[in-house]
Amino acid sequence: MKNRSLLFAFALSISLFSTSCSDDDNDGETLVPLLGKWNIMQVGTTIAGEEVLIDAPQNESGCNKDYLDFKIDNDLNQGDYDSTDSPCELIPTAGTYSRDNNNLTTVLDGISKTQDIVNLTLSELKVRDAVGIITVYERD
Repeated sequence: MKNRSLLFAFALSISLFSTSCSDDDNDGETLVPLLGKWNIMQVGTTIAGEEVLIDAPQNESGCNKDYLDFKIDNDLNQGDYDSTDSPCELIPTAGTYSRDNNNLTTVLDGISKTQDIVNLTLSELKVRDAVGIITVYERD
C-alpha cells in the first residue's frame, strides 16, 4: 500500500510539472504590462548580427527625456522636449496604441507604426521596426 501511495504521489507531481511548464501557454507573448510612462534612452540597429545602440539624440541636453505614456484605455501620449522656441518646451502629441502578441502599433498624428517588442521587462521596453531601427525605453 505504501508503494502505491508513493507511486501515485510521483505520478501526480510529474503531471503537475508537465502541465505548468507548457511552452505554449501565452504564444510567446510577454505578460508584463505596457501601461505607464517610458522615457526614450537609446536608438540603434543591428550591424553584422550585433546590436549597435547610442544614446537617443532626440533627448536635448538639460531637458527631461522624450517619452511615450501608455494609458489603460489604449490612449497614447508622446512627449517631446524642444528648445527651439523656449528652453525645454514640452510638445505633447496624443494618439492611440494597440498590442497584438509581441507587436506594438502606435498611431500619432495620423501615422501608424508597427514595431516588434524585442524585450519588455518591468524597467525596459525594446522595440524594432520593419527597417531594423531599435528603440530602447526605460520605465519612468
